[in-house]
Amino acid sequence: MSLNSNKQDLVITRVLDIPVEWVWKGWTDPKLVPLWWGPANYTSQSCQIDLREGGKYLFCMKAPPEQGGGIFYNTGVYTKIVPGERLEFTQSLSDAEGNPIDPADAGMPPDFPQEVRFVIEFKALTDDTTELTITEFDWTLGQMSKFAVMGMNQSLDKFAVSIGPLSR
Repeated sequence: MSLNSNKQDLVITRVLDIPVEWVWKGWTDPKLVPLWWGPANYTSQSCQIDLREGGKYLFCMKAPPEQGGGIFYNTGVYTKIVPGERLEFTQSLSDAEGNPIDPADAGMPPDFPQEVRFVIEFKALTDDTTELTITEFDWTLGQMSKFAVMGMNQSLDKFAVSIGPLSR
């Protein structure tokens, strides 16, 4: 919990039966991210990654038809990279060119943050098992923070079934 009482840090820890090298690749390889990015029933249309501190990324996801079929973009900047161990970056909603946009312009409610700071920690538990800890900082308490946790957990479910078999 952050010092500001109406804000909280979202922390998700997941143990994956995937070697740490493959969990890292799943988060950093632009060919692999589209296999799992986005909540259940969303698809990822494209992914661009400039994996260096100060480098940018642009991820695209498409909602299923029953949720309107909208296309959404996320962009951000990598702020710290420790290969196989830690990935820090910012994330904002954006247009197709990677320019951050106001969440309200994308139809999001007022509690949707302009920018979220992420820290992803990768810890090899065994040769074939990785503990992944994702921290999203300073979310306003409310519906969107609950959706953020739900969406990330659904994405991690997709990660396990799409990246896991590739690692074997």
